[in-house]
Amino acid sequence: MAGTVRRGGQIAWAGLKLGVAVLRLRRRAPDLLPAYVSTTLVGLGTTFVKLGQGLSLRWDLLPAPYREALSRLHSDVPPFPAEEAMRIVEQAFGAPVGELFASFDDKPLAAASVAQIHPARMHDGRDVVVKITRPGIHAQVQADLLLLRRTMRVAQWIWPPLKRHRPLELVDELGAFLRDEIDMRHEAQNMRRMAKVLDALPGITQPHVVEPYATRNVLVQDRSHGTRLEAAYGTAAAPALARALLGAYVHQLFGAGVFHADPHPGNLFFFDDGRLCLHDFGSIGVLDPASRLALGGMVEAIAADDAEGVLDAAIAMGFFPSQVDRRSHVREIHLILAEMASRPLAQWSIAEAIWRVARIGQGAGFRLPAHLLSLIRTLFLVENTLRALDPNLDLLGTLSAQAAAIADIAEASRPSGNRPLAMRLARTARQLPQIATDLLRQAQLSDGRPAFSVHHHGLSSTQEAIARTGNRLALALVTLGLYVSGALLSLHSDGPQVFGHMPFLAMVAFAAAGLLSLRLVMAIARSGHL
Repeated sequence: MAGTVRRGGQIAWAGLKLGVAVLRLRRRAPDLLPAYVSTTLVGLGTTFVKLGQGLSLRWDLLPAPYREALSRLHSDVPPFPAEEAMRIVEQAFGAPVGELFASFDDKPLAAASVAQIHPARMHDGRDVVVKITRPGIHAQVQADLLLLRRTMRVAQWIWPPLKRHRPLELVDELGAFLRDEIDMRHEAQNMRRMAKVLDALPGITQPHVVEPYATRNVLVQDRSHGTRLEAAYGTAAAPALARALLGAYVHQLFGAGVFHADPHPGNLFFFDDGRLCLHDFGSIGVLDPASRLALGGMVEAIAADDAEGVLDAAIAMGFFPSQVDRRSHVREIHLILAEMASRPLAQWSIAEAIWRVARIGQGAGFRLPAHLLSLIRTLFLVENTLRALDPNLDLLGTLSAQAAAIADIAEASRPSGNRPLAMRLARTARQLPQIATDLLRQAQLSDGRPAFSVHHHGLSSTQEAIARTGNRLALALVTLGLYVSGALLSLHSDGPQVFGHMPFLAMVAFAAAGLLSLRLVMAIARSGHL
């Protein structure tokens, strides 16, 4: 409880200083405010750094200078003492550092808001790095998330329009993301999964987990002796590295459906032989086969300036509901594509186009699911790195030229065709609504009305037969009801009686039922069909 109160005081003090800075700088030096906000979030630690990275994607909430400043948050913070790092390692593996490693460097290679890494060497001579979470990070994240929820509840009460952005759901998504990222076992699992994807590519690699050294707080992995990708900016090797990075993500997104979701420059390295190396697998994204096909279709449609195709792909990806006002949405998408096409090629952005298309599909309460936000963030980061490597890269033209190959990759990623016939038929049945939608769209006039009509020939006899059958069925039901009524009346009626003990009303019911039965039998006999 005391820790939560103390942490709340820290956050409140930081918020107060930020408020004073806003009042002081918004008129005299507004250009300094985005950097000040970024610095404040870094000072508050992991939770707020990740919150800032998430907010950098919210075009609907923040102006461009703030989004740009927050997108550059890479969580670089001062390291914690080496003695504390070794204590955490020994506690995690139940053995002294000297027994676990042949050597362990006290000086960390890097320190971030989640963890810091120390170089080490295994007893077999293998160079490794030891990734150690910051002391108390789990408790701090829990306290921060609790305080954020309480703050958002109060903020919603003070300013009701905030509710349309669903801030509590945003905090919950942030919490789920953070709990995974600060658990080294989760990162180890991601590394094993990504290794199956990247090991198959000739121009890209990644460190591997040193088994079985993966616990909640410590992860041991291969050491990569590459150079940070930023060092290649402006060099002769940069264009080739850009092509390798683009090819790697085409394969991840459209082929494997699993992708490294945090490709900021600090996580990208290269070797002298031109290979790329990805680091930090705390966050990966997953796309199912249908989403991969839809994403490939969207990229192809954007490259071809096909607003109708973009809308169809957006519906398939979940950016739009299945029932939409096609005319208005197609018009808005066309305007987006036209505006993007007017830019210089160096400023063209597939990620921005996808984001803006998704934005119009959600209306005033726009908020994409977390996995789609992760996808768009990844696309933005990859594009920024590609342009930093090769400012002359024609991303649109390159993707347009690869459109057929991308479609083939996505199609090839479908589940294997050696499945039972029933499963293949079921998958085909699920696709029929989309096929029908496409056919109807193609048959529409410009005002949205269907451009076709249906006429039949030779169906009159069939209609008459169906009508006769319905009449006979109704007659049979009425006859059955009369028989049942006659039986009940013969048992319980107290009225006048005929033929000894037969109630008169029962006699009437049986007589009517008999006449109807005769009529029904004669009709069937005339038809010649039982």
